[in-house]
Amino acid sequence: MKSALIATCCAAALLLSACGGEEKGDKTVRADGTLAPGSTLKVGERAVVPFKDADKSGTIAITVKSIDIGPKEDLAKFKNKGEGTLPVYVRMVIENVGGTDLSGTSVSVRALGPDGKSTKVIMANSTATCTGEEAAADFTTAGATYETCKTEGVKDGDEVGGVAFRDGEYQDDPITWKK
Repeated sequence: MKSALIATCCAAALLLSACGGEEKGDKTVRADGTLAPGSTLKVGERAVVPFKDADKSGTIAITVKSIDIGPKEDLAKFKNKGEGTLPVYVRMVIENVGGTDLSGTSVSVRALGPDGKSTKVIMANSTATCTGEEAAADFTTAGATYETCKTEGVKDGDEVGGVAFRDGEYQDDPITWKK
């Protein structure tokens, strides 16, 4: 009787885990609420990370809302420098979690191919379709947010599989969002 009950409970647990809905990314949340290096998320998931630039530091949340390849015509203003490249538009919401003054800062991500490796195409400028906004003067309190779009690149004919955040402690083991 006891082994039948255990078998029934195990079967129920397996059934519940199989019916759990969409697959979640592989992420580890640390005691301070930030994500551990190497965490993997899906587009739309939020990553709380420590943030530091030359002058300011704090805690932010990054939510990658979409990762889309744009038309090559969007790079026409770059003339030959855009040849053989397609723009990748990464739309994000950035939230000030820690409540420190992070005005004037910006968040950088890098495009990844379907294999999880760098696309090896870096776009230094934005396009009319996707301008990289920095935090406004009022990005100084917990809960403040802004939306931004970063232009990355991929070789014409290649696909984009996700993006990586490599700032600070995530340099060697980035947080990635997969499409």
